[in-house]
Amino acid sequence: MLNRKTNFKQFLLWSLMVVFLFSSACSKGSSGTQTPTPPITPPTPSWDVNAMRGAWITTAASTALDSRDNIKAMVSTCKAAGINNIFVVVYNNGRTIYPSSVMHALIGIRQLERYAGRDPLQECIDEGKLAGIKVHAWFEYGFSSSYSASGGPIVAAKPSWAARDVNGQLVVKNGFDWLNGIHPEVQQFMVDLFKEVVINYNIDGVQGDDRLPAMPSTGGYDTYTTALYKAENGGASPPGNSADAGWIRWRANKLNSFVKRLRNEVKAIKPTVQFTMSPSPYPFSINEYLQDWPTWVDSSWVDAVMPQCYRYTINDYDAVLTLQKSYYKNPNVLFYPGVLVKSGSTIQSDGLMSQFIQSNRNNGFKGEVFFFYEGVKDKLSWFQGMYPYIK
Repeated sequence: MLNRKTNFKQFLLWSLMVVFLFSSACSKGSSGTQTPTPPITPPTPSWDVNAMRGAWITTAASTALDSRDNIKAMVSTCKAAGINNIFVVVYNNGRTIYPSSVMHALIGIRQLERYAGRDPLQECIDEGKLAGIKVHAWFEYGFSSSYSASGGPIVAAKPSWAARDVNGQLVVKNGFDWLNGIHPEVQQFMVDLFKEVVINYNIDGVQGDDRLPAMPSTGGYDTYTTALYKAENGGASPPGNSADAGWIRWRANKLNSFVKRLRNEVKAIKPTVQFTMSPSPYPFSINEYLQDWPTWVDSSWVDAVMPQCYRYTINDYDAVLTLQKSYYKNPNVLFYPGVLVKSGSTIQSDGLMSQFIQSNRNNGFKGEVFFFYEGVKDKLSWFQGMYPYIK
């Protein structure tokens, strides 16, 4: 029995030696020297390393902010996808994700209830810095106050802040209840929120979007705005037609002045913070929401603009991008198209995503911002395998 075991061990050792010698012989060239394996050189990305590649991080339809581990995973995924700027929602559902003294003083609620006991904004900043990703505070809710809740706690606390239509009713558009963005107390509230973030957090940027500064063009018939219009127009009342061109321009100019003021107040605290806006496409933006973003850009009141070119076909995307480009006149302000990756259950195909980015490059736009993170996560293979190489 001992001899059998000894013979088997010897046979096994001999077999391994034969395999090793055979493998060594196969790896040698005709000269008898070993042929080195050529190194594999990965392709060089075609993108501009200095351009913005951003992603919006939301509280809706996402758990990205629900724990520190989730935030670490989100930042890691964004890094792997080539994202170098993240826009973290800090104000949504009439609440802040961080503990806010401004909100507590207004409605007695310090932060969005699901984040109580944590500070997701600070966690995003910490993790973003470790990964070399810039973090922007995105005030998504802007001048809306609630969703189908009769104005929510803010209007309950401050009834005079509500936006009113020609019939005196609370302005509601697409389900959102609105504040009057022309009212000085509403404006001060938003200024205070922005300043609170810039003062208390080492943030790289702050951003408003299609609800900041904005108000549905059906608004402006509240007591304050009506009196202001009369004072500036020889006692005449605002036109009963909310789409009247002069009435739209008067209200849009009030929001334009707010953009300038907000920028100045932010920059006075931290001159290096990036002040950006992501409005609806123009002229829809001014006709529907009083957002005159070409004036913001022409006046250099913003550091970058990211129009929401959210479309589901390449023809529609090309059309809206070309239209936005026609209104973009000031190259000193950066322009990055907003690209829709995912909405509800709809996820754009790889081919369509490549066409969107190719259209951006063809139009001279070297970067973009993607809505939203969950789509980036779902399409990580496209972001790693195709996105970097589109010229």
